[in-house]
Amino acid sequence: MSPDIHLAQQPEADALLGRSPLAALVGMLLDQQIPMEWAFTGPYTIAGRLGGDDLDAAGIAAYDPEAFAELLREKPAVHRYPANMAKRVQVLCQYLVDEYGGDASAVWDGVSSGTELLARLKALPGFGDQKARIFLALLGKQYGVRPEGWREAAGAYGQDGSYRSAADITGPESLAKVRAHKQEMKRAAKEAKGAGKGMSRR
Repeated sequence: MSPDIHLAQQPEADALLGRSPLAALVGMLLDQQIPMEWAFTGPYTIAGRLGGDDLDAAGIAAYDPEAFAELLREKPAVHRYPANMAKRVQVLCQYLVDEYGGDASAVWDGVSSGTELLARLKALPGFGDQKARIFLALLGKQYGVRPEGWREAAGAYGQDGSYRSAADITGPESLAKVRAHKQEMKRAAKEAKGAGKGMSRR
């Protein structure tokens, strides 16, 4: 049974995220420099423009790069930087084809520990440490992927009852809480940066 996902805040897009491991990975990849709902709606938009109701890693990897970039650039654009993100999505899909036979779920199926899963996620193109930990927390909290030590491997994102990231979004209310947390983090970082400049002038 597919999990009940609410990351895109759009029923059809969320249903795809729930049933397609590749869609979930692509949504996480797109989640930077744009609102989360926009990012996680991206896989559904891409699937529709490819003429289907799901994503196929091999098909995307083999797609003509210029044509795929144009597909993401169409209005409404899939991302603020569609050409760059089109390239990243294709690189991710090629990696999945090369390492996992094109099966995105094989990234986490059968892993024995949270540490192993984190290492696999960090190896994915476009997934740095933070993005890997957030996705690990998302897998544990909403997709039922819970190898031993998954919360510890996810760090602060794995904490129960937190509202730090996409892993904690289950509806409009939690989305607002996560957004407020991110704004507070940005404000604190800005203040710290300002304080650091003040110190350097002394």
